[in-house]
Amino acid sequence: MTVVVITGASAGVGRATARAFARRGATVALLARGTQGLEAARSEVEAAGGRGLAISTDVADATQVEHAAEKVENELGPIDVWINNAMTSVFSPVRELEPVEAERVTAVTYLGSVYGTLAALGRMLPRDRGVIVQVSSSLAFRSIPLQALYCGAKHAGKGFVESLRSELLHDGSHVRVTMVHLPALNTPQFDQVKTRLPRRPQPVPPIYQPEVAAAAVVWATENTPRDLYVGFSTAAAVTANKFAPGVLDRYLARGGFNAQQTSEPAEPARPDSLWHPIEGDAGAHGRFDDVARPHSLHLWGRTHPSVLALGFGGLVLAAIGKRRR
Repeated sequence: MTVVVITGASAGVGRATARAFARRGATVALLARGTQGLEAARSEVEAAGGRGLAISTDVADATQVEHAAEKVENELGPIDVWINNAMTSVFSPVRELEPVEAERVTAVTYLGSVYGTLAALGRMLPRDRGVIVQVSSSLAFRSIPLQALYCGAKHAGKGFVESLRSELLHDGSHVRVTMVHLPALNTPQFDQVKTRLPRRPQPVPPIYQPEVAAAAVVWATENTPRDLYVGFSTAAAVTANKFAPGVLDRYLARGGFNAQQTSEPAEPARPDSLWHPIEGDAGAHGRFDDVARPHSLHLWGRTHPSVLALGFGGLVLAAIGKRRR
């Protein structure tokens, strides 16, 4: 039975990913800070047919991450898959950021993935097997305004994984590492992260449901592509930034502020999860179910290349046959 560790497992993408693995009969170790969300996630894993272990962990603390990995191996067995998914953010102009906020976002979103990777490698390398998945974002390639700390952390995570990948290849290791770059998602983070915006934060459309991300993570675990871009918007952002970054600078300067805010005023003094988990169970979905897409044609095509090839070949043969008539 596959043993999977997921950080940030109590809500959003982590929660949806835990359910997806449970449906495949996996044993899932759930790491996050909030105990109520963790217990709810564990119950869902077991209801879906898997086995769950909830471990309250702040991934910004390397010692806690190491202890969690030790607990998983002692209680569940050797770790087959480690998924670095935990994140936090602050919606704010750079000029208003505080140094302690920069430290915290970096510690959770970037260093948390480093600590998770180190804990996984310490166990996988001696066995010469295992998969590490870095849940990343289009923002690892193209930063946007008002999320400088999160974008910086995702850029750093991408650089770290690329170095690790080269080292594993050099050593001839069978431990594999893959990155899944996500689009905008309907998760609870937009009501939980700290914000200084005048209006309520929202993901930049098009918005996808977290189950799309979960399906991508599961597929990447089994197929280990170098990078998996999820959604046309992610692929477009990566390509556009490669060829016209200056154009994107100006485009985001004009529209990137409004695109990340709804028309509703921000709630004054609402609690945020930057330093402490918000009580309760947030679940996997945010408040954008009415507009979020449950499927990604781009992801389907990426994960079914043989079907696309057959379909394209059929179109070519049909076109040739038509011309010969």
